[in-house]
Amino acid sequence: MTSRSANTVVYGRFLLFIAGLGGLLYGIDVGIIAAALLYLNKTINLSIEQTSILVAAVLGGGMASSLVAGVLADWFGRKSMMIVSGLMFVSSVGLIVISQGFVPLFLGRLLQGMSGGVIAVVVPLYLAECLSAQRRGQGTAIFQFMLTFGIVIAALTGFFYTQQAETAIAAAAGNPVLIKLAQNHAWRGMFLSVVYPGLVFLIGSFFLSESPRWLLRKGKSDQAMAALRRAVSEEEAQIEIREMQALLNENKTQAASGSLLRRKYVVPFVLACIILSLNQTTGINSVLGYLVIILKQAGMTASHATQGDVAVKVLNCLMTIVAVALVDRKGRKFLLNLGTGGIVVACLSAGLIFYQVESQRKDVLARVQNSVVGDQVTMPVDAATFGADASDRPMVLSVLYSAGSGDKVATVLSNDTDPTLKIVPEVAGAHLELKRAQYGPVPTETTGWLITACLMLFIASYSVGPGVVVWLMLSELMPTRIRALGMGIALLLNQGISTLIAGVFLPVVGNYGYFAMFFFWAGCTVFYFLTSAVLLPETKGKSLEEIEVYFDQGRAGASS
Repeated sequence: MTSRSANTVVYGRFLLFIAGLGGLLYGIDVGIIAAALLYLNKTINLSIEQTSILVAAVLGGGMASSLVAGVLADWFGRKSMMIVSGLMFVSSVGLIVISQGFVPLFLGRLLQGMSGGVIAVVVPLYLAECLSAQRRGQGTAIFQFMLTFGIVIAALTGFFYTQQAETAIAAAAGNPVLIKLAQNHAWRGMFLSVVYPGLVFLIGSFFLSESPRWLLRKGKSDQAMAALRRAVSEEEAQIEIREMQALLNENKTQAASGSLLRRKYVVPFVLACIILSLNQTTGINSVLGYLVIILKQAGMTASHATQGDVAVKVLNCLMTIVAVALVDRKGRKFLLNLGTGGIVVACLSAGLIFYQVESQRKDVLARVQNSVVGDQVTMPVDAATFGADASDRPMVLSVLYSAGSGDKVATVLSNDTDPTLKIVPEVAGAHLELKRAQYGPVPTETTGWLITACLMLFIASYSVGPGVVVWLMLSELMPTRIRALGMGIALLLNQGISTLIAGVFLPVVGNYGYFAMFFFWAGCTVFYFLTSAVLLPETKGKSLEEIEVYFDQGRAGASS
């Protein structure tokens, strides 16, 4: 191997490492909140709506920044925006860790989401424009693998701090000050520990070359050739620079005649927007963000719920490795069909299990309402209070209420040390409004592990299909002339739908049950499967320029 070839290999690995760290940060953005929710609202007063907003803020920040990121990446370059995203991530961690109330927490999570939105647009774009056709699938799959690895890191971080907190809480022997200190340290420690990969990504981005296609569009042909030579062989660099220059000249001619409504632009843009939107209606970000809460509601203890969280997210990472190996062999379309089909089965199964559990619960709103005295409730949760509704199994009373500061949920188990429902408005004089009260058997650990199995099928299917394929096809389908802006618009739709679903998750399950969300996701994913099977072409092994020609010629159907 020559010295130049060795340098190319080293730089190629460095490029993938830094780009992969971008995926890692995006995964951490999504996953770190899951375990933090166990303790966050025990140390900071938050309503259901505020808790949902904190989960959705990352997705909302990503939605806000994704459209702008494409425009800014066209103005200032892909490398510059990667540096900006790293700086935003590091800053967001600092803001979250020092937060003492909802507003700074929200701003920190929003900034974290904005960092993720820039990463989601710019890093796949950068990889698509820097890697050869033979390595593009692998490179984008590595980005997705590191995204899933970031989710695993977040889950392991949550598990570590949860174990520490539960041990400290047990040792506190009921001391409320020590218990609150343990809870406070747990969620702040979770966020602070993830600042280090953000610093590495930020510093490493300074040492990358700019995208050769962006440089060529800016008239910097010598710099574009130099950037290509760092990433690919001399022969590949010569071929790619000729193809890029030819297409650039053609696009300049078309731009003068107003050709953005041509099939080669409209069809791939619409397809990319559709699959990016449907990707979020699978419920993936809500499942990852609320995974610990879902497992607790399915009957698991806090410790077992975090273990299930880690198991699901490790599987996510492992199945992404499988997808990396298959994406350039089996093709994008095959994996997408396989994955969406598995998600439908998983969501339907989980929905049926939750429906079986939740349908056993009885409406006891009138009974709880009768116990309200002076906008306060003190009510024992036992067989004497609920009569025929009681059984030998542990029972749970769940009450949705509002007391001047948004909706909240009070949950009491019949086998608690003090099984008494106590609702006292935190704001003096606030009116207490009871909205929903249900009483029924506590789900068993077996139910919890069945839901875990469903979620493992869900995440395995997502990882091997949409998880890897959607980012790759987004960067491949978008023509060069509109790639940055088009990816930004598609990501805007993606993050917008994700934010909406995450924001309504807790209110929906509070009013209707978890089964309703899982059935909704299953129905949406059926449409996703049909879109993939009928409308999407196969793009494996084709250069970006060849894909543009494919759509320009109006050829229908898939090609291999």
